Amino acid sequence: MSLRLATCLVLTALLAACSSTAPQPAPAGDPATPAVADAAACTAQGGELRPLGRLQRMQCVVPYADAGKACSSKRDCQGQCLGSTDAAAGVAATGTCQRDISENFGCRQRIDNGQTQGTICVD
Repeated sequence: MSLRLATCLVLTALLAACSSTAPQPAPAGDPATPAVADAAACTAQGGELRPLGRLQRMQCVVPYADAGKACSSKRDCQGQCLGSTDAAAGVAATGTCQRDISENFGCRQRIDNGQTQGTICVD
């Protein structure tokens, strides 16, 4: 296979991956998202259906019970321990427990073992 053909195939695959799709329900087996059939069931759990991520999949977003609690590691939270600033990695810091699964999207900085980790951005 020529290099030119291989390059074209890779670029075609990347472009196909960037195509947009209509909102879809979250997979039932997703451990981070409660399995819900409809908005009423989601509301009954104290959540709300919202489109999340680049694909805008509808997910039931239920707040974590410890949202906003001070933390220094993921061990302190149901979700992640998130920093409030964009400090360099390895700096001593404390954070707050994330409010719900929707904070997994966008840019955030985790705190683990009392130190900032690298900033990560997720679509």
